[in-house]
Amino acid sequence: MKNNTIKKILAIILAVSMIISFASCSEKDDDTINIAIVKQMDHPSLDEIANSVASRLDKISEETGKAIEYEIYSGQGDQSILKQIGDTAIADNVDAIIPVATTAAQIMTVCAEETKTPVIFAAVSDPAGADLTGIDYVTGTSDALNTEFIMDMMFAQNPDIKSVGLLYSLSEPNSEMPIKDAKAYLTKKGISFTEATANTNDEVIAAASVLASNDSDVIFTPTDNIIMSAELAIMDILIENDIPHYTGADSFVRSGAFTTCGVNYTDLGTDTADLAYKAVTEGFGNLEDYYKVDGGIITVNTETAAALGIDYSVFESMGTIVEVTTTEE
Repeated sequence: MKNNTIKKILAIILAVSMIISFASCSEKDDDTINIAIVKQMDHPSLDEIANSVASRLDKISEETGKAIEYEIYSGQGDQSILKQIGDTAIADNVDAIIPVATTAAQIMTVCAEETKTPVIFAAVSDPAGADLTGIDYVTGTSDALNTEFIMDMMFAQNPDIKSVGLLYSLSEPNSEMPIKDAKAYLTKKGISFTEATANTNDEVIAAASVLASNDSDVIFTPTDNIIMSAELAIMDILIENDIPHYTGADSFVRSGAFTTCGVNYTDLGTDTADLAYKAVTEGFGNLEDYYKVDGGIITVNTETAAALGIDYSVFESMGTIVEVTTTEE
């Protein structure tokens, strides 16, 4: 059986299971807030955010005495599945949808257009660029990356960088602005760069190998979900070629990348849950289009640093350093 046929069958099974799941909650108590948490796909960053949202919603329920029920769904990186989840949630009259990541947020916003069901997105790097601003039923949190700061980190650690690899996915809206910013920074500094793009795990491995063979001194990847999903698969390639990987989120670093300076996704999930509760109980009258969650935490994988022979003490003057090791979760 061909892969695309299997995929269609799995999508149908998933859609049916989602309908049954939502239907089980269809006769809800009017005093209960029902929320659909929709991850764009399964991977560490988005899992961390979704779990943090759920944990905070439980706390809010305890603190306020208000019953809050929720389900966490994954679109598995498939826009048709995301659309099925969104349409089913709207048909079941949920009180709010919390999409995690840009494509999920865009699709949930379209699904909720007619009913104006509150959409409170999480971890959208460029809400304006994703056309998620100026909509009266949409707000959320942004994990916009400070690309210039990460570039500064790269050159602070190695002032002799001659070539930078830019590894990202063309299908990830999160990557568009940071890659543009990185190109502008490097061009101004007179540093050459090579772009390599990928949309599947195998393509990511191939792209990383190309950058390694092109003698990139370092590689930069923004908060790109596609690349993040393959980080464990490319870790050894980069280490073997003495290439540090600077990335847009600590989940990359926990999967073997060298370092990042970015948002704590547990904090972002907590903030998103608070925002969702406010949107549902008070309305959108006093809410901004979105809220940027501050970063400022430098995360370093000590195992990767040791394998690369890198002394990262230079970062001590640039921010708070959090040391982690590689996990396969």
